[in-house]
Amino acid sequence: MAKQETILEANGLTKEFKGFVAVKNVDLRVRRHTIHALIGPNGAGKTTCFNLLTHFLSPTAGRIHFNGREITGSSPAAIARMGLVRSFQISAVFPHLSVRENVRVALQRKLGNSFYFWRSQKVLDRLDLRALELVESVGLGAFAELPAVELPYGRKRALEIATTLALEPEMMLLDEPMAGLGQEDIKRIAALIRAVAKDRTVLMVEHNMSVVADLSDTITVLARGEVLAEGPYAVVSKEPAVIEAYVGTGHG
Repeated sequence: MAKQETILEANGLTKEFKGFVAVKNVDLRVRRHTIHALIGPNGAGKTTCFNLLTHFLSPTAGRIHFNGREITGSSPAAIARMGLVRSFQISAVFPHLSVRENVRVALQRKLGNSFYFWRSQKVLDRLDLRALELVESVGLGAFAELPAVELPYGRKRALEIATTLALEPEMMLLDEPMAGLGQEDIKRIAALIRAVAKDRTVLMVEHNMSVVADLSDTITVLARGEVLAEGPYAVVSKEPAVIEAYVGTGHG
């Protein structure tokens, strides 16, 4: 069972850009069925780390394993097919399609054939049913036929999560899911993340500390591209080095 415990593991993850080291020797272990937050001041290397884990960037050094299988060097699409999916990677990119249709497009991608609808009305109907289930599951039932472009800002985040869920990920990477949201939307999206994490693993980059404290099982703190601390929020938030990193950069 020990092997099953860790779903995503990075060892010695490093990324250099022309002499600048953005991520330096990062070790990360994410346990299955947990919510793990990656936090740190601006410029700490969080988004670069995300890009390395999903291979939107190739590491200068280090190895990444997902479900016990090495994925270093795999393409982002191949990694997504394995069940490690980054949200907002396939956000609502079709503003004039309805909420339901956006989710259906994501379901068609999962089938690996975007032209299924052309071949079979039966397949289309089945996808529509599943799309509506996903739309309902993220609280967008009342908006199902609304063009995505007309969705209120906070609801767009819910749609992005629905399109990610359409790919049936075993693990979701959420990049700043609360960015730009008002208090009401933050509560809604936090509840949604908690719900989708029940039978999945979630790794998220997030600036909102009250959300991190509320949702996360484990927190990894990055500063200047290196791991500064790791553990539950109650422990990590009291560490002098962590307080210094935030206060020292004018970050609350």
